[in-house]
Amino acid sequence: MAKRRRVSNLLGLHIMATLSIQPMHPYEIAAQLKAFGKDQDIKIQWGSLYTVVQNLEKHGFIEAAETVREGRRPERTVYRLAPAGRQEMIDWIRELLGTPEPEFPRLQAALSIVAVLPPGEVIELLEQRLGILAAENEKTRLDLDANRAQVPRLFLIETEYRLAVREAEVAWITGLLKELRDGTMAGLTAWQRVHDTGELPEDFSDFMTER
Repeated sequence: MAKRRRVSNLLGLHIMATLSIQPMHPYEIAAQLKAFGKDQDIKIQWGSLYTVVQNLEKHGFIEAAETVREGRRPERTVYRLAPAGRQEMIDWIRELLGTPEPEFPRLQAALSIVAVLPPGEVIELLEQRLGILAAENEKTRLDLDANRAQVPRLFLIETEYRLAVREAEVAWITGLLKELRDGTMAGLTAWQRVHDTGELPEDFSDFMTER
């Protein structure tokens, strides 16, 4: 089970990882995260970065190293990773790698109530999704191929993982679409009848009551 962390925003983990390389002020941290495409790995609300930095400092995970001024710009605080932050970062990464946690993808949420749409519309929407995924996956493959000659694989594995997950999604949706199109999906006729008549079949009613 995941620990309850004093700073639980994954942006905090990435800030600590960035500061483990060298001290930086928040603007530099944001620029580094953007340059390395970390917004593809976690959901980042850039406006909250300074708040997360403050929380990390509050809990002793990072500390002010110096204050600098460039020209007429306001003073900026340069932060460095504190010993407690290094330990927190390592422990957090170990937990994320070794302990599976429930995740709630948006597609899974939609599939859980997909019966509110008729099968025909679901087929159209899933075909639309497949088209988008195909284009995104192809671009990711091309990017990986272009980077492999220059970038050590260590820095590409998160992109490889993202591609593998998306390819698995394509394979699963493709299989589901085949069942929907050829009519072999169990319960498909009853599902269509709901939308044709507006009445819930008895076998559906019994199942929902049991749940």
